[in-house]
Amino acid sequence: MSESADTRPEGAALHAPLARLLRPLVRLLVARGLTFPALTDLLRELYVNVAEHDFALPGKEQTDSRVSLLTGIHRKEVRRLRGAGAPVSAVPAVVSRTSRIIARWIADPAFTDPQGQPLPLPRTAEAGAPSFEALVAGVTRDLRPRAVLDEWLDRGLAFTDAQDRIVLAEAAYVPRGDGGAEPQLYYFGRNLHDHIAASVANILGDTPRFLERAVHYDGLSKELAAQLEARAREIAMAALQQANREAHAACATDPGGPHRWNFGLYVYAEAAPPARPADGR
Repeated sequence: MSESADTRPEGAALHAPLARLLRPLVRLLVARGLTFPALTDLLRELYVNVAEHDFALPGKEQTDSRVSLLTGIHRKEVRRLRGAGAPVSAVPAVVSRTSRIIARWIADPAFTDPQGQPLPLPRTAEAGAPSFEALVAGVTRDLRPRAVLDEWLDRGLAFTDAQDRIVLAEAAYVPRGDGGAEPQLYYFGRNLHDHIAASVANILGDTPRFLERAVHYDGLSKELAAQLEARAREIAMAALQQANREAHAACATDPGGPHRWNFGLYVYAEAAPPARPADGR
């Protein structure tokens, strides 16, 4: 006999969406050798950390007993784990530097053509003229532009054309799937975090705070799915470039502060199995 909606365990409604959400993540974990015991250790740390910091009562010290009550983790384990856990917001230096240079190349009118596309850049040029050296120097003076260029050529983020100009490659927009390189894994964590965080804020808040929508069609032919995927990629890239140009220009006069903003898009298509009836038969 099935349980009614009123008698199901609290949180049971989350089981099905969580299973769907976690399945691709579990596939990645298995593929990369992160075992179930290792994952449970990480989850235990996260449960304690979230309960400690996100569910503290105003004006009251968060106790081991309350964290234990919130998480179901024994107080001895709570005491051991409080304050543990790896930093979740650290940005690798190579990622921060590279993203800032690319953002400028595709947003600053000095380095784009009239259509807003990144210009092929000579390595050096007269003062005031666009060049790869000027592009890098405008973002960081900690590294020589030649060192940055060598790194980008090696990573496939840029290439040289017949005139020996530096051309921004498509790989600069989307990190390569090269087995889990640092930049790719950083954006994997950052982008999925922000997408999930926006959805969670909308669920837990009184009213939806963030835009979080998708256009989806099922029952398509392979050809139409591929066609829509390609067209969606074009639309998405145009939107990202426009948002980047406006944000880059606005930052020039912004006094700065502790806030951050993320505008993300994704496109996905697959051969999906037929949906099962609600009764599971």
